[in-house]
Amino acid sequence: MNVVAIFDIGKTNKKVFLFNENYKIVWEKSVNLEETKDEDGFPCEDIEVLKNWILDRLSEIKELKDYVLKAINFSTYGASFVYIDENGKVLTPLYNYLKDYPEDLKANFYEKYKGEKKFAVKTASPVLGSLNSGMQIYRLKEEKTEIFENVKYCLHLPQFLSFLLTNEA
Repeated sequence: MNVVAIFDIGKTNKKVFLFNENYKIVWEKSVNLEETKDEDGFPCEDIEVLKNWILDRLSEIKELKDYVLKAINFSTYGASFVYIDENGKVLTPLYNYLKDYPEDLKANFYEKYKGEKKFAVKTASPVLGSLNSGMQIYRLKEEKTEIFENVKYCLHLPQFLSFLLTNEA
């Protein structure tokens, strides 16, 4: 039977489903993975544990003799970046988008760009702190310059998971 694997990666539950050609679930697995903490002690996804769970499930799926895997896709929570170097090595924890954004860094940024409101209107990007992808990159650039200099790609979580399988950013 031809199937498509969909990895549904939520903040709490991680699931993988196999769908047949009639969009019926024919196989599934789920898990709750333990969080880790970033260097500030803030809870975050353990990217290595997640990566290993996904690769283990793919190995498991390949062993299922009744199914022919035709495609894989990922559905994940959004505003989380994986920073990788030119060799694909993960450089930072998977920072939690719920982590407070430093007020001084935020103030400096918006002072430089003529204020929160003007910037938000000009870029159509509301003031959301760590929920804003650009602000996450700016934070890394300003707070961890030595790491930022080694970043080749900033990939949102679904793109990183695809990168795991294709080695294409």
